[in-house]
Amino acid sequence: MCVSLSDVGATSADIERNRCTGTTALHIIRSIEDAKALEDVEVGVSDWVVIDQERIDRFAAATDDFQWIHVDAERAARELPHGKTIAHGYLTLSLIPALTANFIKVENLERALNFGSNKVRFYAMVPVDGRVRARAVVKQARKRAGALHLTSEITVEVEGERKPACIAETIGMYFFRETDAD
Repeated sequence: MCVSLSDVGATSADIERNRCTGTTALHIIRSIEDAKALEDVEVGVSDWVVIDQERIDRFAAATDDFQWIHVDAERAARELPHGKTIAHGYLTLSLIPALTANFIKVENLERALNFGSNKVRFYAMVPVDGRVRARAVVKQARKRAGALHLTSEITVEVEGERKPACIAETIGMYFFRETDAD
């Protein structure tokens, strides 16, 4: 269940409806302490996004990865298990920032950086025209180098599949603006 600090006063039916539809309450982070309060909390479930052949082809062009399993529909129909091309694993991974963009908002933000990933695993293929969504759990919030380091576990699900397409532990760095003391 996606539990939000803003769910106080919401009925359990409201919370469950939001979880099932991908609607997520935006979590506001104003301080390191706010972020620490979200540790081990599922902060969001995104809407479903269709991965069509045009998106796969654009990613292939951007990365020079034209392996036939991604771009050759005729060969895929003959040789792949589901008879369809599949998305690149790194395409799935690259969707994480967009899929999770509405989960948290850091107020008084000067800048944010993708710091990296500790671990990434691909478990299931994403077939062309399949739909994916992301779930995020905050694993750790720490102050480091003057910034909030937010480590999250992101699970990218494929509609109708038991296994997720990808599980990634990502790290974002959030730098707060300096505020003038009164």
